[in-house]
Amino acid sequence: QVQLVESGGGLVQAGGSLRLSCVASGGTFSRYTMGWFRQAPGKEREFVAGITWSGLSTSYADSVKGRATISRDNAKNTVYLQMKSLKPEDTADYYCAADSSRWRVNSYTSEYEYWGQGTQVTVSS
Repeated sequence: QVQLVESGGGLVQAGGSLRLSCVASGGTFSRYTMGWFRQAPGKEREFVAGITWSGLSTSYADSVKGRATISRDNAKNTVYLQMKSLKPEDTADYYCAADSSRWRVNSYTSEYEYWGQGTQVTVSS
């Protein structure tokens, strides 16, 4: 059983940046592809970015491409999401998730077995 805890959310002005972190415990972190998803009020949860176990392959949603960077530190059991040039439409609860198909990045929520509780990001205009 993998436990995931996100941090780093908060209130930021449009155009600003932030870095989200997700620490994993209870499993072998390097066995998992990691993903970041977000869910805005009244909307479905959507894929933001993902990274394979080695960090060699990443994938991004079109909405954040060029503004987001996902990375991981397997020694620290941590995955990061760095976002810049934030927009009000980036406002959402952000979740990290773990997928045991470590060789590829999936963008569907159903592919991820473990989820964190989320961290809230609010971007003011």
